[in-house]
Formats: sequence, C-alpha cells, structure tokens
Amino acid sequence: MNARRARGFTLIEVILATVLLASGLALAFASLRAASATATRGEQIAHRDERMRAVSNFLRRRLSSARSIAFALDAASGQQLRFSGDGEQMRFVADLPDYLGRGGPYVHTLHVVRNGDSSERIEVDLAMALGGQTIAESPPRPPDVLVDGLGNVRFRYRGMNADGQLGGWSDTWDTPEALPLQVSIDLADKNGRAWPGLIIALQLAGSEGGGNGLGAPDRL
Repeated sequence: MNARRARGFTLIEVILATVLLASGLALAFASLRAASATATRGEQIAHRDERMRAVSNFLRRRLSSARSIAFALDAASGQQLRFSGDGEQMRFVADLPDYLGRGGPYVHTLHVVRNGDSSERIEVDLAMALGGQTIAESPPRPPDVLVDGLGNVRFRYRGMNADGQLGGWSDTWDTPEALPLQVSIDLADKNGRAWPGLIIALQLAGSEGGGNGLGAPDRL
C-alpha cells in the first residue's frame, strides 16, 4: 500500500478528475448565465409593465377629466370646438393639477409621430384654454414625449346615435362641438406585442352646454 501511495495518481485518474472539474465548472457557469438571463428578462418585463401602467394611467386620467370647454371656433360653421379626433390625433380640454405649475384648463393635443426607424411615438402638447381660444405659450414649449417605441397606435371614438342608443366605434369624431362618450386607445410595441386595450369614459360628456354626443357615426 505504501508503494502505491508513493506512485501518486495515474494519468487516467488525473484526466478523469480534470474532466469532472471542467464539467462542474461548465454546469455552474451555465446555471449562472441562465439565472442572469432570467433576471434580465424579469427586469425587462417589469419595466415594460411599469411603462404600460404609467402611460395608461396618464391617458385615462386626462381623458376621463376632459371638460366640455371650447378651445377654438370653426370658421366655416361658427361652431365652438370642444373635442376633435381622428385615428392619430385628438384635442380636448382638461384641468391640469396645480402641482405641475400649470393649474387650470389646458388644451391637450395627443398626436402620433413616426420615427425614422418606422416606429411611432405619442407626443403631448399643452396650451392654455381661455375665452374659447387656445393661447400658445411664449416662448413656445416643445411637445413632451408620452411614449416611444410603438409599432401601432389607434384612437377611436363612440357617442350616441340618432336613435339615442350607444353607437359603434369610429376612427373620427364628427361632432366636435360635443365630447364623445367613450374613447378607445389601442397600442402595440414595435415587435407586435399588444398592450391591454383602453376604453375610457369621458365623465363630463354632455355637460356644461356641450351637447350629448348625438350624431356620432355608427361605423365599426
């Protein structure tokens, strides 16, 4: 036995030990990479969910608090404009909180802008509403980017039809002297993943002399 110990390890034993050690290290590094990838993926999902919540909350709060206040006058018809909208832009008046340093009614303009990489973003312009007019800031303030990196944006509107029933969704709001009853906003990332749909009820639709949204088209 003493003679065998003196000989030490054989070449086969050394190779076998090296292979086992390498296999163990490879398994450990693979587990570490998998854990790191899982953590990174979790952070990306959490960031995406947080962004969706923030954007959805902003849109819901601003639109649900829209007021039937005129922000312009249609030169052709003489009607006061209280809400305008199509598939990529909408304008309405809502109060801004005092803590933003801009308290009072402001015209909100949400519009879709296409980036050079074929993605889209939503920008927000704010201007004071006073005496049925939109008062631009001086010096002008650039629009704020609400959300970027979108692949699809769609705004739709819904009001009462001529029979007094809730009409279908339309890509344009054809009764600008009144607020729609509901606004639908569909968003998707540039990779095609859809965001949870938003259907927002305008709480003050039909109040403050703005009409009741009659005449909105029934196109689906």
